[in-house]
Amino acid sequence: MSRARSFNAWIIFAFLAAVFLILMSNTGLWQRGLRFLFPDVRNLLYPRADPAWLVGEHLVLVGVSSLLAIVVGVGVGVLVTRPRGRQFLPVAEKLAAVVQTFPPAAVLALSVPALGFGFSPTIAALFLYSVLPILRNTLGGLASVSTDAVDAARGMGMTPAQVLGKVELPLALPVILAGVRTAVIVNVGTATIGATIGAGGLGAPIISGLVNQNPAFLAEGTIIVGLLALTIDAAFAAVEGSLPRRDSV
Repeated sequence: MSRARSFNAWIIFAFLAAVFLILMSNTGLWQRGLRFLFPDVRNLLYPRADPAWLVGEHLVLVGVSSLLAIVVGVGVGVLVTRPRGRQFLPVAEKLAAVVQTFPPAAVLALSVPALGFGFSPTIAALFLYSVLPILRNTLGGLASVSTDAVDAARGMGMTPAQVLGKVELPLALPVILAGVRTAVIVNVGTATIGATIGAGGLGAPIISGLVNQNPAFLAEGTIIVGLLALTIDAAFAAVEGSLPRRDSV
């Protein structure tokens, strides 16, 4: 049953990825679709960049911020669950929770005076907003690892680093990956606000559509963002389905 689910998950991902690539490489298809939806609108496609370029900018924003969040979230989660760092566990949890309470727009507003407009403040806002689910799932995944498995590894003569790398992290990986999945999908949607300070990405046609009251621009941006989020989520689902079950690791 698990193999069938994994296969189905990969099929769904492949289908969504194919649809996404076709739409990104065919502006004529966009023109026809938007013309059908908005026959009275003169300018149908966002004129400053084609969809593929906007997706590339968006993926850079999401990828860089998510990678930073993964490094920090998993790294801090590992550090505060070691004997020498356990005293900092409550501090890490509270700090991450406090950061999560700030809306991304507020973080952007606070970051602009220090980092300027464009890429850097957007990355900072996305990073701060996505590190909490990764940290929480890292803590939860490591806490759920059986003490019997850890004791058995130590009994075999493994060093603490080997126990972490060969036993704890592999067993906690499905939980950690679920946190990464949540963070990345949230970032896909949240990254659209970066267009308000010149970061580009798929927020650009959305903001332009709102400012110019052009529903075609708005539809272009929102449809691509939604399809991108679905495709990435399907990719994570396929990877998670391919991981060995915890009782078989």
